[in-house]
Order: sequence, then structure tokens, then C-alpha cells
Amino acid sequence: MSSIQFIERDGHREYAIVPIDVFERLMESAEDREDIEDLRRFRETDDGFRIPGEIVFRELDGESPVKLWREHNGLTVEALAARAGISKAYLSQIENRKRTGTLKTMKAIADALAVPVDALTANL
Repeated sequence: MSSIQFIERDGHREYAIVPIDVFERLMESAEDREDIEDLRRFRETDDGFRIPGEIVFRELDGESPVKLWREHNGLTVEALAARAGISKAYLSQIENRKRTGTLKTMKAIADALAVPVDALTANL
């Protein structure tokens, strides 16, 4: 084991001089503890919602998240419109980005799709 030197002031250890290999191991250990704490906090607040990769990639390519989630849930425009309590034409305009739905409408669509409203509106 490497030797550690101490610097004292008024008879009390105030500083430690450690070899670089000891310092590097201490830094790795501290980073590991931070990672473990981050994971613990994540698990405490995780709501379980996940976005499938296909939806992420297609949305990045410019497709409407409303349309993507509708398709992911196997719904037709008619079925989703009925569940959300809006007209088929209005839903179609939202999906084609010709209209922006109100927050109330987007919440109704999100509820009908069982996704958080943020999943539909993050890029509006």
C-alpha cells in the first residue's frame, strides 16, 4: 500500500497527501456512489412510462406524435377521435399539424391513448 503523508496544524491533521493511484481510486469510488444515488432517485420517481424506439425515431424524422401513438395503440382515426370526444376531421388536422389542439383537447387525446400529455406535445 502507498504511504499517505499528513499535514498538521495545531496538532490536528488538516491535509492528506496521497499518491495518485490512491486519489484515482477514491475518485472512482465517489463517482460510483453518485451513480448509485442517481439510480436510487430515478427508481423512486420512475412512473414506468417508456417511449418505444420506433416512436422516437419516427418523431425525430418529423412525424406527428399523436399519429405515432395512435398507430402504436392500433387505433384508427375514427376510434381515437371517438375516445377523445373530438371530430375525426379535428384529429386529422392535429395529426397533420394543420391545427394545434388546445390543452384540453391534447389531454383528452393523451388520456385516450394512455400516455402523458407531454408525450404528445413536447415538440409543438
